[in-house]
Amino acid sequence: MKMSMKPSLPVGIVGYGAYVPRYRLPATEIARLWRGGQDNAKLPVKQKSLPGPDEDTITMSIEAAHNALKRAEVDPALIRSVWAGSESHPYAVKPSSTIVAQALGIAPHTTAADFEFACKAGTEAMQAALGFAGSGMAQYALAIAMDTAQGRPGDALEYTAAAGGAAFIVGPAKDAVAILEGSFSYTTDTPDFFRRSYQKYPEHGNRFTGEPAYFHHISNSVSILMEDLGLTPKDFASAVFHQPNTKFPKKVASQLGFTSAQIHTGLLAPVIGNTYAGASPLGFTAVLDAAKPGDRLLLASFGSGAGSDAFSFVVTDKIEGIRDRAPSTSDYVERSVEVDYATYARWRKKIRHH
Repeated sequence: MKMSMKPSLPVGIVGYGAYVPRYRLPATEIARLWRGGQDNAKLPVKQKSLPGPDEDTITMSIEAAHNALKRAEVDPALIRSVWAGSESHPYAVKPSSTIVAQALGIAPHTTAADFEFACKAGTEAMQAALGFAGSGMAQYALAIAMDTAQGRPGDALEYTAAAGGAAFIVGPAKDAVAILEGSFSYTTDTPDFFRRSYQKYPEHGNRFTGEPAYFHHISNSVSILMEDLGLTPKDFASAVFHQPNTKFPKKVASQLGFTSAQIHTGLLAPVIGNTYAGASPLGFTAVLDAAKPGDRLLLASFGSGAGSDAFSFVVTDKIEGIRDRAPSTSDYVERSVEVDYATYARWRKKIRHH
């Protein structure tokens, strides 16, 4: 029986925050090295965000979560869970979430865990946080979606594998800037993208990437959610879909009946690339930055392997009073320091000294 997931208690997003590193690698730099500068007009994105040499998923998660705390104005000690979703955790054995909890003053009276499901690890963390608070087990929960994604040198993925993400503090609906109406997940064993242990870079299951993976899963999660809630695309002010490139989110939006005007605000892939676990959540923060009370918002992620989480939120009048407490998503996107390919390769340890 297909039914959307709804918490026992009304809950929503109390505070949100974004973070995108300031450094940018132009797509023309990659093309210059691997294509001899040819076909620049056909490059998939303008540039991609790049973490600095002192940044990783943990440091960026702390920045985004700090912004969420500023907006929520919640005592960190009241946050009873910290869940970090990423496919680029710095440690193979040691959670990122415990470091974030300690740095923000949330530890020790909290639960913490790392989530992994390729690009939808962040929305998994959001679902868990919403369920945790919605069950009454916690008053507030923190969910993080963050990545410093990897791309093999010369691979098509190197153009779009970027860095950044978002954090969300979840709590009672009475405190929320966006109240959850429902969520639905659609998951299958579809091998479209994978990386085995000890392999440095992921591999593509190319013939599975589009129709049986991305489009099939998002189309099902969104259409089933809308059917269960009695909604149509026209009921949404904005919709955010996972952004592996510039074409896929536009195509799936059109297939589902959404217009280009509904997805414009949350489409960040052209200017910063694909932030993987942070992609759709980061786009969602951009939409929240511009949303009006009463707007209904759709968030739909995709994770290779494969699955999609879809959410419907309704914005409250509390949104107007919290935006200026932290930098906007566009503040982070617009600041930009370009680096060349050699600097990028050294920072990302693509050049080895031994």
